[in-house]
Amino acid sequence: MSNGQTSDSYASTALPESMTVPGWRVALIIMSFTFALPGFLNAAQIGLALGFHQAVLAALFAGLILCAGAILTAIISVRTRLTTYLLVQRSFGVKGAALVNIVIAIIHYCWFGVNVSFFGSAMVAAANEGYGIPGNFNIYVIIGSVLITFSTIYGFKTLDRLAMVAVPLVGVILVAVCLKALNANPVDLAPAAAPPVPMSFGIALSSLIGGNMLTVAAMPDLSRFIRTERGALVGMALSFPLAAPLLMIVSALIALVTLKTDIMQLVVGLGFGAPALLMLLLSVWTINALNLYSASLSMSATFPNVRGIVFTVAGGAIGCIFALMGIINSFIPFLVTLGLIIPPIAAIYVIDGFNTFRSRTSETDRPDAPPFRWLAITVWLGSLAITLPATAAGLTLTTVPALDATILAALAYLILLRINSNR
Repeated sequence: MSNGQTSDSYASTALPESMTVPGWRVALIIMSFTFALPGFLNAAQIGLALGFHQAVLAALFAGLILCAGAILTAIISVRTRLTTYLLVQRSFGVKGAALVNIVIAIIHYCWFGVNVSFFGSAMVAAANEGYGIPGNFNIYVIIGSVLITFSTIYGFKTLDRLAMVAVPLVGVILVAVCLKALNANPVDLAPAAAPPVPMSFGIALSSLIGGNMLTVAAMPDLSRFIRTERGALVGMALSFPLAAPLLMIVSALIALVTLKTDIMQLVVGLGFGAPALLMLLLSVWTINALNLYSASLSMSATFPNVRGIVFTVAGGAIGCIFALMGIINSFIPFLVTLGLIIPPIAAIYVIDGFNTFRSRTSETDRPDAPPFRWLAITVWLGSLAITLPATAAGLTLTTVPALDATILAALAYLILLRINSNR
């Protein structure tokens, strides 16, 4: 970059070609953040419910499905060089995108709650190991939420750089835990007799997709930096199809050997001690800072007259409440729900990218740009009105609720666009 320009300078316009990079560099970022603690918990619970072979098969399918979705969102961003926010604005309207932004911010706050629960578990594990730290899970969650919130306000740039080191090291710790557990105990690759979260193959696949779908939908924020469409294809092929199965292999083996899914207790119990625990805490800290930062950007764009610090503090408080309410105990249903909410948004702006909007401009700064594009809003809300109760009742078309939501929204939007164009 030259002349002091940064990517933030192009948050509302197309990114210049001079700032683009090869696709493999974006793939490394995606892979590094895939090996996070929520991903381990999800994979461990799936491993206990399905057994090793079915769990790895689900991860392979999930990696391919996520790759297909990421390729589409990446290609649109390479062609336009626009951020996710601008692509959503094009499809839903300037004011219509506010609804999407609010929902996405709430999802980030939910993820904050999930991650700060890991913070609480880590501190409990340290206390049980005799490190002389008083307190219980709820106290640690509150303390962790306060610390992470204020570090996001005052030191996010440092944490952002730190995340690029801390998060990949989680993968190293998970591999070390896996090898030590395998050396200490025999492994039975069959499903656990009483898994903590019983689930079908379809629900497992949907939770894997839902857990990564926000990354796929927001891929343009990263992939707009990829130099060519071919580079986007290569970058996406090197990300999810490799990362998802690798994480599942390690996580499922750990869970099936130990019959546990609490990585914090496993790290302490297997003798890795304070350094490994501190590294896991650091990864939680940095990822949650990113959650608060991303949510603050979404809400600030929606409510420009409110200072971003208000949304950061409110987000930390809301995420803390989610953690205290036990969101970690409803982790799989949360991921399945994400698989119903997020894919239709991406499907709509991808379809618009190939059909309605073919130019590189944002289309939102024109005087005649509509505040609401009701077609997109109706399809998104309509898909939720159908898939949420259907999934709760156990009704699916493909046995994978996330695919049901994507197919339903895509077909409905294409049909309505065709009808609208023929008028």
